[in-house]
Amino acid sequence: MSSTVASPMSTVVSSGSGRKSTSFTPELQSMMFSLGDARRPLHETAVLVEDIVHTQLINLLQQAAEVSQMRGARVISAEDLLFLMRKDKKKLRRLLKYMFFRDYKSKIVKGIEEDDLLEDKFNSNNTNKRQKLAQDFLNSIDQTGELLAIFEDDEIDDVKQERMERAERQTRAMDSVQYAEFCESRQLSFSKKASKFRDWLDCSSMEIKPNAVAMEILAYLAYETVAQLVDLALLVKQDMTPKAGDPFSHAISATFIQYHNSTEPHLLGQSTSVKTSLDSPENTPPPTPTPPASAGQQHLGKTPSGALGNGGIGQDSTKSKQRKRKKSTAACGIEAQSDAIQPSHIREAIRRYGHKIGPLSPFTSAYRRNGMTFLAC
Repeated sequence: MSSTVASPMSTVVSSGSGRKSTSFTPELQSMMFSLGDARRPLHETAVLVEDIVHTQLINLLQQAAEVSQMRGARVISAEDLLFLMRKDKKKLRRLLKYMFFRDYKSKIVKGIEEDDLLEDKFNSNNTNKRQKLAQDFLNSIDQTGELLAIFEDDEIDDVKQERMERAERQTRAMDSVQYAEFCESRQLSFSKKASKFRDWLDCSSMEIKPNAVAMEILAYLAYETVAQLVDLALLVKQDMTPKAGDPFSHAISATFIQYHNSTEPHLLGQSTSVKTSLDSPENTPPPTPTPPASAGQQHLGKTPSGALGNGGIGQDSTKSKQRKRKKSTAACGIEAQSDAIQPSHIREAIRRYGHKIGPLSPFTSAYRRNGMTFLAC
């Protein structure tokens, strides 16, 4: 993997400008809900997640195309993606298990008898083509036996277990309508919209195109990238929640504060510009209160302005009520969005994920290129 990849903050902008109109933002919002986000994830957060996933997959495709060229192939195949994932044993094992279940599903679709389903999963027949393909390739590059040992590893996947437990906690307070929506969201994937996914990656313009099995793996890696972004963002969100009596509550990342403050006015529907003029109404002191008019002036008919008609105190009270109503509406909107993952949580998760030292360093990718890490492998 030798391509130069910029930081995730800069690549998000560059990838979004040159992409087609195809978008997975609505599907991503449903996926994020099923993975632990609020019932109505923020649109701007889903757009940011889409940009990150798209950028990472495009760079992964570029790396896979280089590997394919080195071995003299005309298409990007599963072997190229397996080669790129060989250093991360846990994610490779997760991918191999996914390939096994894809073969298992093919058996069921083809109507094979249940007795045949219980046969050895490494059987060399055509129904186990994905598993056999992966096993043959890993056997050809494995010199220590570590990669082949993954096939026999039945250890519980802690990440998958945590996601299942989170989903169980998430559904406890749901009614039947919410639970039906949740189940429908959990069934969404990139592989179910294969043609749209191929257009999203703009595979038609590539010189070396991925084959069908490689597209299955890319769709799986895209979903896993979304899941990992949600996992890490929930950790950041939990970490950034103020806790009473926490002596480290003041130790908040400057990067998080920067992004968090820049997004708050947008959520409130306010302008982000700051008034710095000394003559602005915000910076001028309140006027000095004037003494009440004397009895003689009142007797002569000099009534203070604003005391007559409908434009006086009644108008001021109406305006104050309107201001209060606007403030309460904005407060309700912020309260409804408080449970959702913010774009600042995603950015902070990416920043922490790219650091070699930190609370998320055990989850950092084995591949690192110029400040950016690959979430999928």
